[in-house]
Amino acid sequence: MCAFCGVMKIIGFVYRDGKAEMVLKGDSCLLNGRKPMFVPDSTEEPGVTECCILRVSRLGKEIAPRFASRYYDAVAPGADFTALDILREAQQHGRPWTQAIAFDYSLAIGEFEPVPCPTLQGKEFAGGELVTSPEEAIAEASRVMTIRQGDLIYIQRAQAPRPVQKEEIIRAVINGEEKLYCKIK
Repeated sequence: MCAFCGVMKIIGFVYRDGKAEMVLKGDSCLLNGRKPMFVPDSTEEPGVTECCILRVSRLGKEIAPRFASRYYDAVAPGADFTALDILREAQQHGRPWTQAIAFDYSLAIGEFEPVPCPTLQGKEFAGGELVTSPEEAIAEASRVMTIRQGDLIYIQRAQAPRPVQKEEIIRAVINGEEKLYCKIK
């Protein structure tokens, strides 16, 4: 979190058409503390993609991938929610995806664990392949903008979002411990 303005950036690397695309979310997108995710009235088709969330620990710009591991100090499992119907329409008409991906409480965050951690190795996080490595994500984000302590970078799994239903529970269990719990309402 910025010491002067109270604002942090949430930078995402999402899986679209077989590659990683960088997106931004506002801080109102964060959902933590085992709170439920309420499906917005604007969508009939909510979806979710599992992700890995990095907590940025220092200021950086134009970071080389070989130094990127020095710029985050913790990782957490996450669930990135998408309004699939709105996303499809935006893509068909060449419009921005903001309404489909950056609605309130669209990024559920689990418990952070310090790095190095055995659940994150290269492009693998808790047994699933990420759309890009943490080092490449930090390098790419820092080429576009300065990253600061408290910023979050999330990296989706290399898979399309799957539909979710109301009352479904999204969980991440890592090494026998529940690190993420989120009920869809």
